[in-house]
Amino acid sequence: MKIVETDLPGCLVVEPRVFEDDRGYFFESFNADKFAELGLTPNFLQGNVSSSKRGVLRGLHYQWPNPQGKFVSVLEGEVWDVAVDIRRGSPHFGRWTAVLLSAANMRHLWIPEGFAHGFVTLSERSVFTYLCTATYDAQADASIRWNDASLAIDWPVTDVSLSAKDARAPFLDEIAEDRLPVYVP
Repeated sequence: MKIVETDLPGCLVVEPRVFEDDRGYFFESFNADKFAELGLTPNFLQGNVSSSKRGVLRGLHYQWPNPQGKFVSVLEGEVWDVAVDIRRGSPHFGRWTAVLLSAANMRHLWIPEGFAHGFVTLSERSVFTYLCTATYDAQADASIRWNDASLAIDWPVTDVSLSAKDARAPFLDEIAEDRLPVYVP
């Protein structure tokens, strides 16, 4: 397993060691011991899979309180995946990073608790999977508008398909401080 740091501290790209032959391939999608060697000890409590058509944008989602760390990857197709640091008091508050995840590159992204997350499907269809460190909590469910100018996320598409919830999500500066995670150094 190879770890690649992103420009947003805490968000890590994980490139698995892939074993390929004429039958296909095999790789470990997660290994707790190898994560622990990096100082990461997530306790995954929920796994999710979503399928999306080209142009579907999901996000930017987070939970507060009861935040979720997410370990995400793509089983089919290609997505542009975004993490945003929304922790009050963080030196990186409002900064984002993005990674191209695809079935072809087999990369994963670790998004720590306290970050908002979203992705847009670039291929005809994507199958996206994520392991979460907390179960879904409807009372803690929150989102930020995907095209918030203060975040200036450089999405690779402009014509997107959104859920009603994502289309009416508030801008970051409209969210009460007590509805945002807190940075703990």
